[in-house]
Amino acid sequence: MQSRIPRQSVPTAHEQDGAGPDGDAGLGAELAAVVAAARRRAVRDGDRHTDTAHLLHTLLESDPQVRAALGGGPLIARLLGYLVQRSIGYGLRWHSSIEDSGALPVVTEAARTGSDGHGCSPAASAALAHACARAARRGEGLACGLDLLAGIVADPGSRAVEVLARAGIDAGEVAARLDNDAEAGARGAGGTDRDEIPERPAAVTRSASGH
Repeated sequence: MQSRIPRQSVPTAHEQDGAGPDGDAGLGAELAAVVAAARRRAVRDGDRHTDTAHLLHTLLESDPQVRAALGGGPLIARLLGYLVQRSIGYGLRWHSSIEDSGALPVVTEAARTGSDGHGCSPAASAALAHACARAARRGEGLACGLDLLAGIVADPGSRAVEVLARAGIDAGEVAARLDNDAEAGARGAGGTDRDEIPERPAAVTRSASGH
């Protein structure tokens, strides 16, 4: 059984402005639309929260840069096939549980307790906060689709990463490529050094039934 020991919250720029990770502050217009569409998908599917698999599904449908980062072509078709199956297959077990792998900090008390209705799961909230922080590190005011993808794959215990693995995509390799791209971009802009870019959380071992 998963431990429910509270983890320390990590404030982000958009939280300091009074908005939590379930809001649209800190997100570009296209990414805000992705989050809204993911929420609609969760409601339509009868899911308790918007989770990282909902976010990944909507990102794939709307963002060509995200599709390219994941390999494009047949890989994306296979991945979308698995995501579609969540409502009739392996994802059925997710209906009665809250997605919180514990690998990333919980950002809001509502997310930690699962009390935010049709808001985001703790893991999805953490991915959104990661996206905003990643954009801020490179001097951008608003996060984009690749920032959210980086946040999603940073949590090795998330539902989205489980689906990526089923499709034959190594989330760790995707995360490393995105980190390298961010580092190269920072060096090119004469900004952040490697030591200033936080490393991804260490992988955690969890059974799929824990989601």
